[in-house]
Amino acid sequence: MLNTITIKTLLILSLFTLLLIGCNNKNNTEKSTVKTETKALKKILFVVTSHSEKGNTGEKTGYYLGEVSHPWDVLHTAGYEIDFVSPQGGKAPVDAFNMNDSINKKFWDNDVYRSKIENTKKPSEVNPEDYVAIHYAGGHGAMWDFADNTEIAEIAKQIYENNGVVSAVCHGPAGIVNIKLSNGLYLVDGKKVNAFTNEEEVKVKLENVVPFLLEDQLIAHGAIFEKSAPFTEHVVTDQRLVTGQNPQSAHSVGKATLKELQKLNKSTK
Repeated sequence: MLNTITIKTLLILSLFTLLLIGCNNKNNTEKSTVKTETKALKKILFVVTSHSEKGNTGEKTGYYLGEVSHPWDVLHTAGYEIDFVSPQGGKAPVDAFNMNDSINKKFWDNDVYRSKIENTKKPSEVNPEDYVAIHYAGGHGAMWDFADNTEIAEIAKQIYENNGVVSAVCHGPAGIVNIKLSNGLYLVDGKKVNAFTNEEEVKVKLENVVPFLLEDQLIAHGAIFEKSAPFTEHVVTDQRLVTGQNPQSAHSVGKATLKELQKLNKSTK
């Protein structure tokens, strides 16, 4: 009789143990799925130009490599996945191809990201809900194909209104000059902003080549324009909008964008 009770007790305990293991495995699987889904949403969209010539000068241009690589290094190191979009999609033209810059080399030697920037998405292939931030890289090419691109402007508007961050550096702010929010106001209206200045454009002798002066256009749309001496670092953040003046500001734009994202992460916990 005692043996029978002991056997029954052992069987019940064994069954209970198996049930506990099954529940734990299910919970672990669910937790793993949640983590995977959360990680999949932790993405940033970089915008690069498709334009390769400075007006009628015959000089080549494109996106400025350091204005991609330096923010990329900060944000990718922090754990963010980065995608690339350009007005036309496909291979984006590159300018300032300086492999003596170790961060440029690090980016260019990364097979995954080298492939991404040589096969950029078309705007129609982008789902704004996948991104927590959008970054406009500069390079003079941006002056010809950023400002009037309504598709990318709409993507940026949706990311911003979904409590995301918009950043831009040097000529990258050409992409934000015409963005209008749902309230009918320009994104830059009433915000502190900077970009490649009129003085800097004069110094590179392209003030009569670019289709408009970036500083003037931002001010015309209500921006509170800040600037430092030509080619010195200057970054400003205002209401989830991060802007940098020139290539010298690219790394700090990445850090300021990360700081804004970290603030948002804390506020949602």
